[in-house]
Amino acid sequence: MPTFLLSSFTAATARLLALAGLLLCSWNAHASEAAALEKLAHDFLTPALAEALPKDGAMPLRAEVVMGSLDARLKLAPCNRVEPHLPQGTRLWGRSRIGLRCVDGPTRWNVFVPVTVKAWGPAWVLKRAVSAGDTLTQEDAEMAEIDWAEQRASVLALPERWVGQLAAFALTPGLALRENMVRAPQAFAPGSQVRVQGGGQGFSISATGQALTAGMVGETARIKLPGGRVVTGVVRDAQTVELAL
Repeated sequence: MPTFLLSSFTAATARLLALAGLLLCSWNAHASEAAALEKLAHDFLTPALAEALPKDGAMPLRAEVVMGSLDARLKLAPCNRVEPHLPQGTRLWGRSRIGLRCVDGPTRWNVFVPVTVKAWGPAWVLKRAVSAGDTLTQEDAEMAEIDWAEQRASVLALPERWVGQLAAFALTPGLALRENMVRAPQAFAPGSQVRVQGGGQGFSISATGQALTAGMVGETARIKLPGGRVVTGVVRDAQTVELAL
């Protein structure tokens, strides 16, 4: 190879190596900055999570956190102080995120680190299929450990909250019972005659009225009294509606 070509080749190679070195240094700096920010989010999450988990001592939950990463495409301006925060309306339950905002720097920015929060604890899991509208019994489910945070609907951890309730839709084996899966049985239909009762300190009232709405146990129903007055109370059983006085 002629000397001038060799010299030109060597110079070009040196420039490429120098550029690669600069890119590598830049990537390392970016990776180091991202790691520091992600650690800041993780350190913020630990005490925040302790406040977010339910405090029911009878059903203790074991938290498991899966931290995500910042978007690798982000190019953040230098910042003297970064403040972690929980975005408004965000709940540390299931798929969530931690905010990181620059509060002291030439350019203010706000980025988010994805996080998945799992909450392991005991729950009632169906052993067999239940058709929509069927009444749930104690024999339909057994206790097992599940991730409570896998869905937004609350877990029905106590048997009295689902035994005797109706399946809101067809339920398959392996499902953990949650609030959206059951509905109260109908105690009476609109037009039924029911007993309305209530009381306070030193007095009580009782009357017979006509149901204007269907009555579901544990839910409210509207009742028309003989004088024409319409009241609302909580359905206790097929014959009784209790007023809150």
